[in-house]
Amino acid sequence: MSSNAMSDLAAATAPPPAGPPALALRGLWKRFGTKVAVAGIDLDVPTGSFYGLVGPNGAGKTTTLSMSTGLLRPDFGEVRVHGQDLWAAPIQVKAMLGVLPDGVRLFDRLTGRQLITYAGLLRGMDRDTVGERAQDLLEALDLVADATTLVVDYSAGMTKKIALACALVHAPRLLVLDEPFEAVDPVSAANIRTILATYVRDGGGTVIVSSHVMDLVQRMCDHVAVIAAGHVLAAGTVDEVRGVGSLEDRFVELVGGRSTGEGLAWLRTSSD
Repeated sequence: MSSNAMSDLAAATAPPPAGPPALALRGLWKRFGTKVAVAGIDLDVPTGSFYGLVGPNGAGKTTTLSMSTGLLRPDFGEVRVHGQDLWAAPIQVKAMLGVLPDGVRLFDRLTGRQLITYAGLLRGMDRDTVGERAQDLLEALDLVADATTLVVDYSAGMTKKIALACALVHAPRLLVLDEPFEAVDPVSAANIRTILATYVRDGGGTVIVSSHVMDLVQRMCDHVAVIAAGHVLAAGTVDEVRGVGSLEDRFVELVGGRSTGEGLAWLRTSSD
């Protein structure tokens, strides 16, 4: 990404010297039929943090993030982004957000460049600025060669990267990414981590990322929350949550459910 684009990003994302958390959740509940997906979550994401959200499958991570970004209305509770109530002022609050949702659906009959441009224009940006940032993002995410290819023909990893570009183009103050590294190759993942780290460190932005890869979260994030069965089991800095061991060990200790595989003795006969 060019120095001009990074300067734009820094200027647009720089938060005030002091203020409320980038994201504050209070008493968040969501039920689907008889299934309680989120059961009264309270969580503060500090401004300028790189925040990891981890939990087993079905823990309520995606539902929590969907409610936090206005994609899903909670049954009860409050969501505040930089002090503003999301559901009281959805247009103003969503303007501060960049979102990469789970199972992202895109206008995939557009080319990669057209999709980023469309995302920027929807945000009210002028066409010249959108064009410059689209080029910067295509270069940073190694998508220049596929800029004129229809998104429907992208691989799963390329689709994830173009969706991230759409989330970044307007330089949001809070970036919420649900499994951003899934299906992304190691080189691209390293590039994305560098972009996000620069966005937080130099741009003053805040990143929330969900992931199942504990080692990645431990290396990348400075804060983490462990969620299971719709509850927050632990939250704080990575060092506070993991204690003296690894984040993975602490995660297993909190969540439980580790299997010894004792009932699979018959697998040993596969070498006979």
